[in-house]
Amino acid sequence: MSQADIYRYATMAAVFIVIFGLRARRMSQLRPLKLERLWIVPAIYLVIAVINIFFRPPAFAFTPPTASAWLALAIALVVGAAIGWQRGRMMQIHVDPETHALNQKGSPLAILFLLAIIAVKMIAQGEGRALGFDVALVTDAAFAFGLGLFTMTRVEMYLRAKRMLEEARGGRMA
Repeated sequence: MSQADIYRYATMAAVFIVIFGLRARRMSQLRPLKLERLWIVPAIYLVIAVINIFFRPPAFAFTPPTASAWLALAIALVVGAAIGWQRGRMMQIHVDPETHALNQKGSPLAILFLLAIIAVKMIAQGEGRALGFDVALVTDAAFAFGLGLFTMTRVEMYLRAKRMLEEARGGRMA
């Protein structure tokens, strides 16, 4: 490992620590949870993933993926969805018994998931080149993983919050 690589990894670690510190502090506070807005992050990420996977060189249109590449993307999406479901379960959701207002409180473990994903992606891209990995496929798989993660996190939170809200209202929906 060269000195430049060590410097790059040390810089990434410092950035991770700062981001985690800022996010952990913010996550310890209750924030309003709007069920009607949970679809926004997955939708934005879907657009970013589609642009990245299909429209950046070498785009799928110009270099069609192999069957193994499609399989890798599907596996990344499914694994991301499974981890996203668990990440969603880690999010604390509170219903005010009087106003029925929903609030959420993040889990520090949830942000660790995200930091681990970024670290694995960066290491795979950096060291993967030396090992002969297809860096474009690694990047595309990371986007598929993230799409599954962000989508299923919100789906789990939506379903649980909806159920909790219904229970708080005495089993009837307004």
